[in-house]
Amino acid sequence: MLTLQTAITFFGISVMLGLTPGPDNIFVLMQSATHGRKAGVFVVLGLCAGLIFHTAAVSLGLAAVFAASAMAFTTLKFVGAAYLGYLAWQAFRAPATNPAATTELAAAPGKLFMRGLVMNLTNPKVVFFFLAFLPQFVNADRGSVAMQLAELGAVFILATLLAFGTIGFFAASLGARLRGSAKAQRVLNRVAGTVFAGLAVRLALSER
Repeated sequence: MLTLQTAITFFGISVMLGLTPGPDNIFVLMQSATHGRKAGVFVVLGLCAGLIFHTAAVSLGLAAVFAASAMAFTTLKFVGAAYLGYLAWQAFRAPATNPAATTELAAAPGKLFMRGLVMNLTNPKVVFFFLAFLPQFVNADRGSVAMQLAELGAVFILATLLAFGTIGFFAASLGARLRGSAKAQRVLNRVAGTVFAGLAVRLALSER
C-alpha cells in the first residue's frame, strides 16, 4: 500500500505533468474551445477511462509484453494517427454555426467520451510512460507491487481529471466568446483541424 507522502508527491508531480503541453491536453483544449465545456468534460472522462486500461495493463504485466512488440506499437500508432487525421478532416469541413447549435455535439456524451477513449488508447506512448513513471514510486517492501501500481494509476487519473478539467474550463470560456462570431468559428475550426493534423503526423512519425 502507498504511504500518504508517496501518494501526495506522486499526485503533485502528476498534476504538473497534466498541465504540461502534450497530445492529450491539447486535444482537450481544442475540443473544449470548439464545442464547449460539456464536450470537454466528456472528452476528459474518455481519456481517463483509457488510463484505467493502461493502469490495468501495467499492473498485470501486459504493457511490458506490448512494449516489446514492434508490430503492435506500429499498428497502434497508425490507427491513432488515422483517427486524428479523420478529426482534422471533420474540423476543416465544419461549417460556422450559431452559438445554440454547438450544444448538439455537446449533448452526445457517448460520442465525445469515445473520442477521448480512442485518443488515449491509440497513443502507444502512454504505455511507455506508465511503464517508466509508475514503478519509480513503488516500494516492494510495502506489499503487492501490482496493488501499488493500481493505486498509483488511480491517483494519476484523479490528477488528470483535475489538470485536464482546468484546461477544458478555461478553453471553453474562451471558445464561447469566439463561437459568437461566424468568422471566428471558421478560424477556430481551421486551427483545430491544423492541430489535429499536426498531432496525427507527430504520432505517425513517433518511435519507440
